[in-house]
Amino acid sequence: MTRVDFYVVADASPGARLHVAARLVDKAHRQGHTLFIHTTDEAEAEALDDLLWTFRPGSFIPHQLASDSSEGPVVLGWGQEPSGHNDVLINLALSQPAFFSRFQRVAEVVTQDATSLEAMRSAWRFYKDRGYPLQKHDL
Repeated sequence: MTRVDFYVVADASPGARLHVAARLVDKAHRQGHTLFIHTTDEAEAEALDDLLWTFRPGSFIPHQLASDSSEGPVVLGWGQEPSGHNDVLINLALSQPAFFSRFQRVAEVVTQDATSLEAMRSAWRFYKDRGYPLQKHDL
């Protein structure tokens, strides 16, 4: 069964979600996981794409946009059905994608802005009502 982790950030700034996502991608990739990052839209995917090149000096995370290819260790998408990925899903959209249950783990990033908080409260209820194991991590 899919495990769902909520990463709660004590920050409301717009870039906080992307910075936490980059940290999660870095850690999971170093542990040998393959990842699909589901973003809100193409612009957010491109912003995360840029951030993954610069967020930590000396790090290299091989990644690509789903428009370029859906293969590889880290793929950033915004509505596409991920092909070949079922390990870790980082969901940056404020709703659950229909394909979330095919993944071993789902990471939801929660920031302190009102929209994100309400969406993540709803997400918590959604997963809990369906019996998924939930974990909360305060960052």
